[in-house]
Amino acid sequence: MTPKPTFISTFLRRRTVLTGGAGLVLAGCSPSKDDAPTKAASVQATAPRQAPVPTEKIVTLLGDSITAGYGLSSSDALPVRLEEALRALGVAVRIRGAGVSGDTTGGGLARLGYSVQDDTDLCVVALGGNDMLQGVDPATVRANLQAIIEGLKARDIPVLLAGMKAPPQYGAYAAEFDRIFADLSRQDDIPAYPFLLEGVALDRRYNQPDGIHPNAAGVRIIAKGLAPVVAAALSDA
Repeated sequence: MTPKPTFISTFLRRRTVLTGGAGLVLAGCSPSKDDAPTKAASVQATAPRQAPVPTEKIVTLLGDSITAGYGLSSSDALPVRLEEALRALGVAVRIRGAGVSGDTTGGGLARLGYSVQDDTDLCVVALGGNDMLQGVDPATVRANLQAIIEGLKARDIPVLLAGMKAPPQYGAYAAEFDRIFADLSRQDDIPAYPFLLEGVALDRRYNQPDGIHPNAAGVRIIAKGLAPVVAAALSDA
């Protein structure tokens, strides 16, 4: 006579079935060794590629009060506004201001070695306005600018020459002074921006009360005009 199953024996049999079934289910869900590399490769293949971050070019503005931002907040000064204008053109750039108020071409030449660092990708030379206001002999201005250009070239730093113009009432002096920048650009085979204050000079809307230094609106005009020339010089450097 077969004994009736007790509660304990029935419970043990059910537990064995459930445990075994769970093992089968888990075994079916576990990835095989052969599947792992395939899935990893699939993840790598579908991961988006990171676009390379463009390296910033460094542009140094070697100049006087105009590049130093005389009478303006630092956010309205030419180095900041020029950097904004260049970035708007898609140029990854950092502008270093190396302007000293009252500086002449002789002053710029004297501090060339420490004002323009060796990692500069382009140096914009924007000097000569104070020479003109002080009546410095154009031959001296030319010699100083030539020495600045040669000093930068010796360090493999490309140069962009930003020109200045004397008022017409300066007569013969104005004609001789104005020729300096175009002559040096041609002679040394360097790009030039003919007149840094183009669209700003002698216009009261864009100058501070002294009639010499650009106001915030004037600086924006300068930056907008200069930016494409700087961008082209950087691409050719």
